[in-house]
Amino acid sequence: MIPGPFAVGSGMPLEFGVHTFAAVPVVDGAPLSPAQVLRDVVQEGIAAERAGLAFFGAGEHHREDFAISAPEIVLGALATVTERIRLGTAVTVLSSNDPVRVFEQFSTLDGISSGRAELIVGRGSFTESFPLFGYRLEDYQALFEERLELLAALVREEPVTWSGELRSPLVEQSVHPRSHAAEHGGRMPVWVGVGGSPESVIRTARHGFDMMLAIIGGSPAQFAPFSGLYRKAMEQFGHTAGRVGMHSPGLIAETDAEAKRILMPQWLVFRNRLGRERGWGEASEREFDANAAEHGALFVGSPETVAQKIVWAHETLGIERFDLKYDSGTLHEDNLRTIELFGTEVVPRVRALLGE
Repeated sequence: MIPGPFAVGSGMPLEFGVHTFAAVPVVDGAPLSPAQVLRDVVQEGIAAERAGLAFFGAGEHHREDFAISAPEIVLGALATVTERIRLGTAVTVLSSNDPVRVFEQFSTLDGISSGRAELIVGRGSFTESFPLFGYRLEDYQALFEERLELLAALVREEPVTWSGELRSPLVEQSVHPRSHAAEHGGRMPVWVGVGGSPESVIRTARHGFDMMLAIIGGSPAQFAPFSGLYRKAMEQFGHTAGRVGMHSPGLIAETDAEAKRILMPQWLVFRNRLGRERGWGEASEREFDANAAEHGALFVGSPETVAQKIVWAHETLGIERFDLKYDSGTLHEDNLRTIELFGTEVVPRVRALLGE
């Protein structure tokens, strides 16, 4: 395989995680109970630890087709029934969250989990939280920029003096509790989910945060310039090398045909539901196949197929972590099987192919 033009990473071993949006499956023509989906997510987090994965992320949404609107509570539940796997959001919609409250929630999670909390923040791809919490969509960009700046000050865990346009100022304000990481001389990890604009990359680097590329369509190769831009910007801002990760949807089964049989119907349902909301045309099997192809954004297939594709993405983007979004309205048993195959077959195969 030929590495992409910006395939130079930090030299750290590649890590692996999974994300869930807790998409509500339709069973026998009716949506599954959100309460059942939430309980299933906890079991999926336990399965991810048993499979040896490094990270479990829960997305934040405020829609009837996704069950998790308060990921911190789900992660708190997981912290009590796991021991090693790191826990975080994917993503926290920072634009409609108060950064002080976000920090308090995650420093609490970090304490409960003995230092396993990680934040992935972003603007989110849905806007329901803005009217729900009383924010104006006209402030979409300004809210995120200002709140990311405040979060950067808060995670230093020193008294904060800060002022902005859309929130009341802080003057020598301490925020509690301190994280487990800070008590042991470190800092709680923070990633910024980036959808593909140079401005987002530069902003992430300016604050010294890690960068998570949200690759949900097209080809991951399109994002290669952003890896290079991020590393160059981190150096220019005087930060030590940060991590680049990628998040992509997919599903793993024993064969490519079985994986497609399970995922494609649900993928089309969610893609077309979103398409109707946003004025897109109807998706087809052809579009699914294009995204599932060798260099597409869907990581779907047998363990060997998915492993080969991850190696290609790693060499193209120079990533330090690959996170698979394993649910797309698929059933709990299919999600569990994906997690198991990912941890026990895909990850060892990727490491062998990379010579780790």
